Amino acid sequence: MIGWFREPRVVQAMPDRLETNLLATPCIQLAEEDVTKRTMTTWHKRDWQQYYELARRPWQRHRPPRPVYPTGLNRVLPAQGFSLSELDDAGVDLDQAERLGLPVDAGRIGAYGPNVTVLRDFVRSSRQPL
Repeated sequence: MIGWFREPRVVQAMPDRLETNLLATPCIQLAEEDVTKRTMTTWHKRDWQQYYELARRPWQRHRPPRPVYPTGLNRVLPAQGFSLSELDDAGVDLDQAERLGLPVDAGRIGAYGPNVTVLRDFVRSSRQPL
C-alpha cells in the first residue's frame, strides 16, 4: 500500500477443470470415428411443443391396474407388482406382462383373488380387435 490508495489485487484464475461449463458439454458422447459428424443436442422450441403435446395426450389404451395385497381385516395396501402366481392364474406370461406394462414382483408369494380378476379384465380389454 502506497500512500492513501490501494494497489489493485490480482485475481487468480480458477483451474481449467473447474471452469468447464456442464451445459456446454454434449449429452451424447460420440465415438472416435464419428467426431466429424456432430449432431445438435439442444431442443428447439418446436421440439418442446411436440414433447408437451405428447405428454398432455390421453393414453391410447387403459393404464395398467395397480396390484394390492391384503393386510388384515378389510384393509389392502399397494404392492410393488403382481406375483407370478397371480399372472399364471390370470393366464398371462411374463412376455405378455412386459408388453402390457404390468408391474411384476417375483418376490411376492401367493395369489390375491381381486388382483387375478382385475388382471383378467385388463388383458381381455387390451386385446386388439380381430
